[in-house]
Amino acid sequence: MAVWIIIGVLLVALEMHHGAFFAIFAAAGAFAAVGIAAISPKAYGIQIAVAAAVAVAGILLVRPYVSRAFARRGDGVIVHGVHGGLVGAQAMSLDEINTNRAGHVYLLGETWLAVTEDGSKIEPGTPVKIAAVTGTTLTVQPVAQKEN
Repeated sequence: MAVWIIIGVLLVALEMHHGAFFAIFAAAGAFAAVGIAAISPKAYGIQIAVAAAVAVAGILLVRPYVSRAFARRGDGVIVHGVHGGLVGAQAMSLDEINTNRAGHVYLLGETWLAVTEDGSKIEPGTPVKIAAVTGTTLTVQPVAQKEN
């Protein structure tokens, strides 16, 4: 039973780090297996089957609704995928950015690593637009400034 609890807690921690809504359902499966283990400690096959069934059911039946609910932002924008909603968003450069030297941008209350796609140099304090996301690094381009 302790093993299932540890697995469940680790999966919750993983979900908190990634927020992709897969690990949380695996954690639910692990916690369901804790219930079976409390009733029948040596029924390992049933514990595994219940853990798998709850995880798969959650991913297939519940995850789409949870993902849609969390994807909606206050302004009605839908974020597609884990990082897909960042593409097109605007941020502010915090230090010099180019292809050879990753810099940082401030986006949605967080500091992100950033590079430029074409090797151009972006100065600190420049508004930038997110062009792509690779892992935890953003590819950015300067936002064209409107002339008055």
